[in-house]
Amino acid sequence: MSAVHVVVVGCGRVGSELAAALEADGHTVGIIDKNRNAFRSLADNFAGEAIVGFGFDRDRLEEAGITRAKAVAAVTNGDNTNVLTARIARETYEIPRVVARIYDPRRALIYQRLGIATVATVAWTTDQVLRRMLPDVSTAEWSDATGQISLIERALPLSWAGRRLGELDNATDCRLVALTRGGEARLCSPDVIGQEGDIVHIAVSAQGQEALELRLAKAGHAL
Repeated sequence: MSAVHVVVVGCGRVGSELAAALEADGHTVGIIDKNRNAFRSLADNFAGEAIVGFGFDRDRLEEAGITRAKAVAAVTNGDNTNVLTARIARETYEIPRVVARIYDPRRALIYQRLGIATVATVAWTTDQVLRRMLPDVSTAEWSDATGQISLIERALPLSWAGRRLGELDNATDCRLVALTRGGEARLCSPDVIGQEGDIVHIAVSAQGQEALELRLAKAGHAL
């Protein structure tokens, strides 16, 4: 990807690390925070613009370079600030790539339908904890904005070891997409044979999730 200018709103741990990662990849960054002291978390060699103010203040956004930006990340600690900033970036400045950090997972779907990509912090953390506590539970890695299609991750039940994983597929409801084995992820064909310890990644429709769980539980016997 060629170098672009990015505006980051919020200079906490996420914002400062994001700014550093962007610059390391050759991009330019303008970062905004209402607290001047927040900029102390930036790397000593940070070369971008550090602007004191609010991310929904258009004057501050323009100081940070939003008129030439190709992306905006709103990652403050406040959902309302992040969403307002994201909407201004998308609707006023027509920024093609806008992401808002959201703590309330109930709001995330609403904003995705407005064309604002969201990272639901609480939902992500909860999901990561569940994956480690309950490996036999399917957890969603991604869902589309309508909630109709999800990509789920699931520890393969031991009863599926030695079976052809293509048996998990259903023509209308789900597709086996990838497999993680020995810590390495790979795309896989329907002919791959399951092994103990495998993690499967499956695209499934909302209507097909219950049937998929039944297929997993029944160790490949036809429903």
